[in-house]
Amino acid sequence: MRKKLTIGLAVAIGSLLAAAPAAAITNGAPDGNRHPEVGALLAPQAFSDGTWAECSGTLVSPTVFLTAAHCDEGLSRVAVTFESSYVYPNGATFQGTWHADPLYNQSQSDPHDIAVVVLDKAVRGIAPARLPAAGSLSNLASNQQFTSAGYGAQAVNNGPGGKTYTYADIRFYATGTLNSTNSSWLRISQNASTGNGGTCYGDSGGPHFIDGAIVAVTVTGDAWCKSTDKDYRVDTAEAREFLANYVTLP
Repeated sequence: MRKKLTIGLAVAIGSLLAAAPAAAITNGAPDGNRHPEVGALLAPQAFSDGTWAECSGTLVSPTVFLTAAHCDEGLSRVAVTFESSYVYPNGATFQGTWHADPLYNQSQSDPHDIAVVVLDKAVRGIAPARLPAAGSLSNLASNQQFTSAGYGAQAVNNGPGGKTYTYADIRFYATGTLNSTNSSWLRISQNASTGNGGTCYGDSGGPHFIDGAIVAVTVTGDAWCKSTDKDYRVDTAEAREFLANYVTLP
């Protein structure tokens, strides 16, 4: 179990965006079997012993795992697990091939921060998450709530030597309320004082659900994981153009 991972290590091996990347569930609860389709992208052995979650993601077809392009490990072959309690190497793992949107960049307007792992074998016994219809997030109600899930940290701690992160090494979930939206992004409140929760370091690539459909992937947020998720929409023409190469879209 990882407890209080230092920020230097997190940046070195997390493949996260430079501007306050998001990666763990805060003000949430253990997920158990609520979202079995949410899995972990395992850190490569080049970075560690290969037994912990670098990023999160979602099964969107029996052979396709959706995540964020900035989770790129620099390898064409990667491993995924769907174990709720992180017991690797005792749990099941799935090997697959990494494919990121070739237009990925760090633009604030549209970063194309989306990727898939095409698994060698179909995942059985887990129903894939539904994808949203084209443009379905364009007119959300101001009080729309989202469920996030992932394997990231539960707390950011400030102490001697700087920030550290507390990980339980299990899948968590939380609920947050819409803050704002634009043509590429959802911003979702994770302010605990208003009853919201959200993502932190390690949840990158993980889902935000509305009624069981994955509508966005976690990309970034504030450095303390206390204010706002910033998440890449998957209902846009740009996201769908990439996804259509790998899955059947609604």
